[in-house]
Amino acid sequence: MEIDKEIILKHIKNAKEGSQISFNFLLDSFWGSVYYFQLKKTENDNDAEDITIQTFSKAFDKISSFNEEYQFKTWLIAISKNVFIDFIRKKNASISIKTTTEKESEAFDVIDDSPSPEDKIITKQNLAKLLRDIKQLKPKYQEVINLRYFQELSYKEISEQIDEPMNNVKVKLLRAKKLLAEIIKKS
Repeated sequence: MEIDKEIILKHIKNAKEGSQISFNFLLDSFWGSVYYFQLKKTENDNDAEDITIQTFSKAFDKISSFNEEYQFKTWLIAISKNVFIDFIRKKNASISIKTTTEKESEAFDVIDDSPSPEDKIITKQNLAKLLRDIKQLKPKYQEVINLRYFQELSYKEISEQIDEPMNNVKVKLLRAKKLLAEIIKKS
């Protein structure tokens, strides 16, 4: 399904201004393209997911450099290719994107200005059922949901606890919430 170019450009502009809703839109809209591209390359679900998370983390960190004359999907795939090359180079090491202290502090400026549809669905659930639904997620998603919503840690605290850049934490949390909302809707 092709997304209207004007809508994409509007969300890119808003994301450049720090809109969390637009980041969510771009992540939801392009996750599949990047993920399936990587799945073909890696032939491994976990590696493809990790590389996709890294790709969006890097893309959101560098979104201000995106040139609207090009296709956003093409830009993401180019970033994804570079992340894949890094992954191959560090085959058994974890992939980590270096973010400057300045970029880390900019991440604090992104405000989640309204609950997403996923947030609303999640909060309506009975706790016992919610815990059963969370257990259906992959462990890396269970961990960020637990740290954020049950231990009430900040993005920075989660980043330190799991030893990953804060942008990766944000992307993992966005993805975990989306997957959890889908599980809740099915049940």
